[in-house]
Amino acid sequence: MNFWETKKLADMNLQEWESLCDGCGRCCLNKLEDEDTGDIYYTNAACKLLDLTSCRCSHYETRLQRVPECMDLTGSNLQRALNWLPSTCAYRLLAEGKELFDWHPLISGSAKSVIDAGISVVDYAVSETEVAEDDLEDHIIEDFD
Repeated sequence: MNFWETKKLADMNLQEWESLCDGCGRCCLNKLEDEDTGDIYYTNAACKLLDLTSCRCSHYETRLQRVPECMDLTGSNLQRALNWLPSTCAYRLLAEGKELFDWHPLISGSAKSVIDAGISVVDYAVSETEVAEDDLEDHIIEDFD
């Protein structure tokens, strides 16, 4: 059995926890929340720290100092963060008692499977530095998730 099938998220060591990230970059997309409904809308504007070719944070270790609104996804704040994570996210899936998708690198054995499955933001994300904050609504991704 695989560790994610036998361990609770809270019981995973750092290496196991970090390996759950599939590298899609979706969590790094700017999101807008409808104040009336609480619905979350993803935009194609990614955090300025997201490397748009690798879909990895360019300053992962210091991201919280550089981007104060960045979510430090840990076991202790996971419940609060779930609504802000895409439905394809391994952390969210496991927290909801679901299985990982076949394209997840832990299943497929390849990081490229995330791109091949069309889950990665590599083909459509732009840096938030190229989008005015007032224009974020124009960058909402329809039918996301």
